[in-house]
Order: sequence, then structure tokens, then C-alpha cells
Amino acid sequence: MKKEEMNENNKTVKKVEKKADKKKLKKERKKEEKRIKKEKRKKSKAWKIFKIILIMLLIAFIIFVGMFTYRFIKNGGGLQGFIATAMGHDENTLKDLDKIYFLLVGISGYEEDYKLADTIMLCSYDPKIQEASILSIPRDTYVGKNKKKASASYKINSVYRNGENIDGMIEAIEDITQIDIDNYLIVDTDALIQIVDAIGGVEFNVPIDMKYDDVTQDLHIDLKAGYQKLNGEQAEWLVRFRHNNDGTSYPVEYGDNDIGRMRTQREFIEATLKQTLKPENILNLTKVAEIAFNNINTNMTFQTIKDYIPYAVNFSTENLKTETLPGTPELANGVWIYTVDKKETEKVVEDLFADEEIPQEEVDGQNTINTNTTTSEKNNEDNNEIKIELLNGTGKSSNLTKVTELLKQKGYNVVKTGNTNTTSKTQIINRTSQSSKITKELKDILDVGTTSEKSNNSNVDYTIILGKDYE
Repeated sequence: MKKEEMNENNKTVKKVEKKADKKKLKKERKKEEKRIKKEKRKKSKAWKIFKIILIMLLIAFIIFVGMFTYRFIKNGGGLQGFIATAMGHDENTLKDLDKIYFLLVGISGYEEDYKLADTIMLCSYDPKIQEASILSIPRDTYVGKNKKKASASYKINSVYRNGENIDGMIEAIEDITQIDIDNYLIVDTDALIQIVDAIGGVEFNVPIDMKYDDVTQDLHIDLKAGYQKLNGEQAEWLVRFRHNNDGTSYPVEYGDNDIGRMRTQREFIEATLKQTLKPENILNLTKVAEIAFNNINTNMTFQTIKDYIPYAVNFSTENLKTETLPGTPELANGVWIYTVDKKETEKVVEDLFADEEIPQEEVDGQNTINTNTTTSEKNNEDNNEIKIELLNGTGKSSNLTKVTELLKQKGYNVVKTGNTNTTSKTQIINRTSQSSKITKELKDILDVGTTSEKSNNSNVDYTIILGKDYE
């Protein structure tokens, strides 16, 4: 009996314990459910807050993109518009930018503390009309008062004196050109070497074979004529070359010695600009800027440079005008100097740097409105395919301007102009085997000139050298 009672009691205890366990489990389950619901409410609240923030950020981004796009379009679109907008410019920034003048001085030398001014150029850039001009200043330009007492110390590159008298050089060039020069850039040839290498080299048509050695400067130039890709070192050879070991230099038709050298420098700068601003080189601009920062000495502020950069990247080298300071090389007091022709310089400066209110193309367009295509107009269209290089050997800049306009009126495409050594006879050089009919027409336009055929070393169809017989 006792055993049965014990079993019964055990069963009762187990039932009570089981019931208590169920109750406890149920209580714990409810507690867990409450916790989960609470967690879900928290997550739901957090997600709602996140969605609100996300929507606000999205709205802000859309507004930013909209404003950026609006300013991008107002700033001219393209790469120019993008850079201008990224730099905080608006449509009024360009309107407020003035034409800028600066002196570009290229220095070189094998000694760090003694470098000469090999390249001297007065430059201007007008971002509003996207035009630029370069006037090359021969480094032998005489800036003294009395040629009878001429010495090398009175040449323009000697005035510079290794960077210690840039103000003196600017003052001398202002006196020659009557242009106020507020800015300067002094560029070491090391910068040229590094920049050319940074953009993967520059493709250029080397005009002649160049072979020159100067052991005192550890300079050894060795270039073959022709179109080729130049690396940094070769670029330095090109811009420093004056004559070969045997004394030969550029041909007269190109502009010998310093005249030819300055022409090569200008054309190489033009080619470098054109290739630096190619889309594939845009990513290298940061590296180019870093090289420039380390190798260029300038008085221009960062703000000034920042304002002009967006518009400069959109510049077309077709709008670049170049000339050489008019003058004559001569021997004075046993020293070779370059004497400036003040009258002709005044004309050249006017042609290069005068502000133009109305582009000539617009004036021409207003005066030649005609819906009928005449035979003359058709011929002009055909002539526009002929590329002409016009070099002035008359000693008068007005002749260059006159003949340029004359050829353009006949529809010819004058792609290069410049000065060369004074010559007596006008030459018309056919470089791409054009028809005798075109050659005759060019001679008829000039009413003077001997004709010949030569190889193409200037990427043009004709080179015309104006001589003193053109009057």
C-alpha cells in the first residue's frame, strides 16, 4: 500500500513539475516574443530614419548634379566646362578675365648656379576669343645705347643674368615693344624634358639633320630630319640646336641660325601644347602640373593661374599667331648683335597683340552674303585645300600682312607665317607636287617669283618666301 501511495505521489509531483515547466516555458516564450517585436520595432524605426536620410541625400545629390550640369553648360560644356565648374567658376568668370601678357624665358646650362636664357618669348592669351600670340626675341638682341661700344653684356640674354635680373629683362622688352608685361615664367629645360616624357613623347617634323657636340656643356645633339616621336632628351636637343659641327644651319627658306632656331622652338611649343591637351593625356595633367611647379619660377599667383586654366585647355593652336622680333644681325665693335628695327617692330606688335573688337571673319562674312555659288567661289573652295607657308624676307612686316590677306581672298589656306633672313628674290616652292596651274596662279597673284620643287619639311603644300623684288 505504501508503495502504491509513493508511486501516486511521484506521479502527482511530476505532473505539477511538468505543469510548472510548461508555464515557465510559456512565460519565457512570451518574453522572447516581446523582445523580438521590440527589436523589430527598433529596426523598423531605424530603417525609416535611414530611408529618410537616403532620400534627403538623393535629393541633395540630384540638386548638386542639376546645379553642376547647369553651370557646366553655362561654362561652355566639354572639358573646359567641367574644369571651370569643378573650380567654382560661373558664366561671369570668363567675362571678367582680361587678356594676359607674360614673358616666357627658357633657361639651360650644365652648371646649376649659371644658366643662360636660350628662349625668350613675349606671349599673350585672350580667353574670351581664344587667341594667343608669341613674339620670339632673339637672345642677341642689343639693348645698349651705343653700338660703337657694344659688348656681350648688352645682349638681352645677358641682361637676365641667371635669374638675378628678370626685372631688367622685362624692362628692356617693354621698352622695345611698348607693352606692359606684368607676369613672367622662367622654365628650366629640365622641365621640358620631364613634361615631354610625362605625356609619352611629342610627334614632330624635325626640319633638318642636326649634329652638334659641345663637350664644355656635355651637349651632344644627334637628330635625323623627318617626322618622328621625340623623347625628353631629344626635345632638348631640338630646341637648343643652332648649327651643325661643320657650321651649316637651317636653310634660308626656313630661316637660318637664330631665326630658324626660334621658329623651331615656337612650332615645337605648338606641337607640345596640342599633344598635351589630347584626351588620352588629360590624366597626366596632374603630373605635368607637378613638374611645372618644381621647375618653373613665376610671379603669377595660384588664383590667376586657376582662373585661366579651364579656358586654356580648350585652346586650339590654329588660333596661335607667331612672329620674330624684326631686326638685323650685325657685327658691332667685334661682337655679333641683333639690332631691332623699331618701325617694323611697331607693326608686328600691332598685328600680334592689338585687341580685335570684331573678328575679320565676321566682317568678311557680312560683306560676302550670296546664295549663288559662282565659279570664283568654287575655285576658292578648291584652293582652301592648298596649305601655304608664307615667310617674309623683305624686311617689312606690312608685306607679310598684305600677301597673307591677298592669298586668303583667293581662297588659299595660309597655315604658317613668319620672318626669315632678308632675300632679294621671291621664291615659290612646290613641296607636294601640286599642278603647274596652281603654281602659275600663285606667281600671278604675287606678280613676281621663281618657282621650284623641293621635299616637304614643313607639312605644307607650298612655301612662299617673299623677297625684296615684291613691292
